[in-house]
Amino acid sequence: MGGMNNADFLFNGRHFDRFVIILCVRWYVTHKPSYRGLVDMMAGRVLSMAHTTIMRWVLRYARVFEQRWRKYAKPVGRFWRLDETYIKVKGEWVYLYRAVDKQGATVDFYLSAQRDVAAAKRFLKRAIVYRGEPKKITLDGYAASHRAVDELKADEEL
Repeated sequence: MGGMNNADFLFNGRHFDRFVIILCVRWYVTHKPSYRGLVDMMAGRVLSMAHTTIMRWVLRYARVFEQRWRKYAKPVGRFWRLDETYIKVKGEWVYLYRAVDKQGATVDFYLSAQRDVAAAKRFLKRAIVYRGEPKKITLDGYAASHRAVDELKADEEL
């Protein structure tokens, strides 16, 4: 492998340049255009590709990029406010769990089909793994969130 770095290995054997792949995946993740919309955007840059190619890139690289990008995310405060709401995503109603710090910066978010103690615990565990343990959590009136915090404290995970 000699002088090959980690980024080269990640894109080894791909037809398109790694910067085109990164750009397409980044635009899809951050701005949510359709795959065909991205094909049109790339055509404006004199690049021809199928929408299924971009779909495969998103499936292959989105998780890897998210893990790498999290290393550079701005730190958040240790006082969190947690709430959940019901939203429609791609025609399906789901619960959005969200935590923000005192300054309003998003700590983390989580989409779930259920609104229960298990979903609240999954969200909190994930937020703690990625952002560290908070000093204080302010909750809305929903009882499941309060039970989730109590159970995490009992299990000494919070």
